Amino acid sequence: MGALQVEVDPGEVGLDAGRLERIDRHFARYVDDGRLAGWLALVSRRGKIAHLATAGHRDVGAGLPIETDTLFRIFSMTKPITSVAAMMLYEEGAFELTDPVSRFIGSFAEPRVYLAGPPLAPVTAPARFPIRMWQLLTHTSGLTYGFHYVHPVDAMYRAAGFELGSPPGLDLAGCCDVWASMPLVFEPGTEWNYSVATDVLGRVVEVLSGMPLDRFFAERIFGPLQMNDTSFAVDDDDLGRLATLYTPHRRTGQAFAVPAGATNRPFPFLSGGGGLLSTAGDYHRFTQMLLQGGSLEGTRILGPRTVAYMTRNHLPGGADLEEYGRPLFAETPYDGVGFGLGFSVVEDPAKQKVPASKGEFAWGGAASTAFWVDPVEEITAIFMTQLLPSGTHPIRTQFRQLVAQAIVD
Repeated sequence: MGALQVEVDPGEVGLDAGRLERIDRHFARYVDDGRLAGWLALVSRRGKIAHLATAGHRDVGAGLPIETDTLFRIFSMTKPITSVAAMMLYEEGAFELTDPVSRFIGSFAEPRVYLAGPPLAPVTAPARFPIRMWQLLTHTSGLTYGFHYVHPVDAMYRAAGFELGSPPGLDLAGCCDVWASMPLVFEPGTEWNYSVATDVLGRVVEVLSGMPLDRFFAERIFGPLQMNDTSFAVDDDDLGRLATLYTPHRRTGQAFAVPAGATNRPFPFLSGGGGLLSTAGDYHRFTQMLLQGGSLEGTRILGPRTVAYMTRNHLPGGADLEEYGRPLFAETPYDGVGFGLGFSVVEDPAKQKVPASKGEFAWGGAASTAFWVDPVEEITAIFMTQLLPSGTHPIRTQFRQLVAQAIVD
C-alpha cells in the first residue's frame, strides 16, 4: 500500500477545491489558539481521496508534526471494527442475532436488573429476558460504562475498577465475567445506553473463532484490507509515530499533554470497544470497504446485504436516540440519529441540524477522532486528532458542514 495522498482532482468528483480549503482554514485556528495540538482531515468521494490536510503537531513538546502516517488512539472507532468481525462470523452461521449471549459466555446466564438503592447495597431482580446478540451490537443490552456518572450501576463499575480503564491482571474474558456479575441498568432491549457491550461482543468473537481478538482482526480484517498499521499496541520502532494524548486545561481551554499520554497500548486487555491504534490511511481503507458494500480491491469482508442491514436503524419503531436513549454521553448527537449494528445512523437530517444524508452512518472515539460514510453522496470522511474527551469542541458537526458545503454537483 502506497503513501496516503490525494488521488483525484476535487472537481472530477463534484467537489469544489476552494471550498474544501475552508476545512483547513477553519481547523488551523484550533491549532493557532491552542485548542488542538494538531489534526488530520481526509475527504474522499467515489472511492478517491479528494482532500487531505494536516496541521500542528503530534507532539508539541518534541516539535514533531502531524504526518500522514501518524498513529492515533482511535478508542471507540474500534467498535465498528469489532461489529464487522462479529457479523463476519454471523455470515458463517456461527450465531443468530436472537441468540442469548449466555450461549457463548456462561457468566451472563442469569442477569439481574437494578431496581433501587445505593451502589453498595443495590436492590435488584432477575431480568425477565436474556441479553441477546443484537442488543450487544445496538447498545440496548442494559450494560453501561463507569465514566457516565449518571446511574448507581455506573458507580458500581467504577468501584470494580472500570472507569477509563480496567483492573490490572484481567484479560477480556475476566472483564466480561465481572461485568456479568453486576446488575443491568434496564431490562435488555428496552432502552439505549452506551456501554461495554462491544467489549463483550469482542469476547464472543474470541469464543466463536477460537482465537484471541487481536489475531482475528489481524488475520480476517487487517491483513486482507492491508491495514498494516492498525493494532492493539505499537511496536517500540513505531512509537515515535504515535501522537501524544492531550486534554483541555480547565481554565484556559488550551490542550496540554496527558501524563503518560504516549503509552503504546490504550487498554491492558483486548478491548473491542476502544483498544485499537490506527492511521488515517488504514481507517480510510476500512471506510472504503463499507462504502463499497463490504469489498475493497477485490477482497470481500462482508456481503453487501449484511453491510446494508448493519447500517440501517435498528431502534424499535425507527426511533432516534433522543426518544430511545438515556440522556448521557455518547459519540453521536441524539436528535434525528438512530443506531444500527455498530454504527450511528442518520434518520432525520433536519432534526439532527446537520446537512447530512438520510442513511449516513458514523462513529467517533474518545480522543475526538471521527468518521462517517455517506452512501448517498458516496463520501467518506475522517478526522484524526488526540484531544480527550471528545465533545470538548464542536469538531464533528463543523467538519460535517464544511464537507457538505464543498459538494457542488
